[in-house]
Amino acid sequence: MKTLGLLGGMSWESTVTYYQQINRRVRQVKGGLHSAKCVVLSFDFAEIEALQRAGQWDEAGVLLDEAAARLRLAGADAIVVCTNTMHMVSGGIEAAAQRPLIHIVDPTAEAIHKAGFKAPGLLGTRFTMERDFYKDRLANEHRLQVVIPDEKDRDIVHSVIYQELCNGIIREESRQAYKKVIQNLAAAGADCLILGCTEIGLLITESMSDLPIFDTAELHAVAAADWAMAE
Repeated sequence: MKTLGLLGGMSWESTVTYYQQINRRVRQVKGGLHSAKCVVLSFDFAEIEALQRAGQWDEAGVLLDEAAARLRLAGADAIVVCTNTMHMVSGGIEAAAQRPLIHIVDPTAEAIHKAGFKAPGLLGTRFTMERDFYKDRLANEHRLQVVIPDEKDRDIVHSVIYQELCNGIIREESRQAYKKVIQNLAAAGADCLILGCTEIGLLITESMSDLPIFDTAELHAVAAADWAMAE
């Protein structure tokens, strides 16, 4: 089994989900006492969030590149960035680490196509919903028609992520607000839903959504585990 290098801590709430899902997948496939071989480098998210807020994305990208290189030295065979938003600055990771990057968008898009959907609604941080790095990969490489919330709903989704979910706070009124956002996406033509922030799965589950859900954290973790187990 190959070793996965996890870039986590952005936030650590979802890094826990990654570690659990990767190991559950290995146990499901291999059985017994098998577990994943992982190396984890966890950031102080306050430092990353400050760079995001200041628009210092190049500086944030340098931090990820340096961390990925350290994971290679620690024995990682591939890099997994355990967050959607920071894939915006993941372009230098493969060169820095001299290891492949398992990109979060690809297993998500593949699962959507396999299920027969074509127009996913996208929930995530404001950066993920508004910047081209995520939508373009879905549209150009995977031929999906991405639907994003309107500005008011984007404000709600982004605020809940940073003020609540990244701090481990789960509020019922926020869950109801998200459900309304999902209803609006369905009315705008979305036929399924991408949980494009790895914390959103802490708040919204399939039974709570008017649209079929594709949880990027779970799909990414399973894809990483399958890559590590492949001969």
